[in-house]
Amino acid sequence: MNKPTLGIIGGGQLGSLLADAAKKIDIKTVILSDDPDAPGKHFSSKFIYGEYDDEEIINNFINEVDLVTYEFENIPFSILKKINDKKKVLPKPEINKLIQHRETEKNFLNENNIATTKYVTIRDEKDLYENIDLLPGLLKTTTLGYDGKGQYKLNSVDDINKDLDFTKEYILEKKINLKKEISVVITRYNQKNYEIYEPIENVHEEQILKYSTIPSNISENIRVKSIEWAKQVAEKLDYIGTLCVEFFIDEDDNLYANEIAPRVHNSGHLTINSHNISQFENHVRAVCGLEKIETKKLYNAKMINLIGNDITPYRNKTFNDNEFFYDYLKIEIKNKRKMGHITIIEK
Repeated sequence: MNKPTLGIIGGGQLGSLLADAAKKIDIKTVILSDDPDAPGKHFSSKFIYGEYDDEEIINNFINEVDLVTYEFENIPFSILKKINDKKKVLPKPEINKLIQHRETEKNFLNENNIATTKYVTIRDEKDLYENIDLLPGLLKTTTLGYDGKGQYKLNSVDDINKDLDFTKEYILEKKINLKKEISVVITRYNQKNYEIYEPIENVHEEQILKYSTIPSNISENIRVKSIEWAKQVAEKLDYIGTLCVEFFIDEDDNLYANEIAPRVHNSGHLTINSHNISQFENHVRAVCGLEKIETKKLYNAKMINLIGNDITPYRNKTFNDNEFFYDYLKIEIKNKRKMGHITIIEK
């Protein structure tokens, strides 16, 4: 059987690592990116630069591939739909549309009896003052937020900024007594056919992921429930590929779903070295309709994100045989920009 050529929208680190995983199983990749210097150009079989709404660019991309996936969720639904009319897009564009908007995402979770923190939609300043019972809380834009962007901590009414842009829509989430954060990465091949990674414990600094560790220090009840909820999400969405569900655990050991990421996930980077099949390879296998191989954990592991200038000393460092350094080959070092990561396994 001829293996398909996989199109990947987005040429950042996730697209790069997907292309790298695809290469190992002889899948050719074509990356489309609106950044001419995207690191994905170093990893894909072919690289196309252009705007995502440029019809000629999109048609060139479609003609080069057999099916399409994506590395980030903030792609307009209309573009994914247009591509899907000619070449299959996985995960399905409708899934991305649902998850792009925080309100529809949280409504979906609650409708499926998956707990979230209390939240309300905020469309104007009046809405905010009518819901001060949710303070202290976190105000988030309903779209285009990631790594802490578009988020505002509100401890009291005194923190309500008169300069808030109410041309945007927000949700206000009630703050919980947070004990820790975990994520569950799951790859669904088809109905009730999964590969699931154990819950990963995550630590954020300035709302950006800094450390991910397996095993996570959680109760058996939380472990079982988080995996069941991740399976439920994948099944209800009729999802194909790798997704991640991020969770909060409060001081009373209550579990809350925070977000669904309809793609491979930063916390799952450690699976490249901790497991026989990484989240990236599982995603490629699932969307390309390849054989599912039983995924086995080989090592406990810790992943450290290298943000901004963190990466500089690592570029000239000698590593031990249990340390694995990944440089995303981004040209410009920027504050709060993910530049690479290192995974340390326990042998």
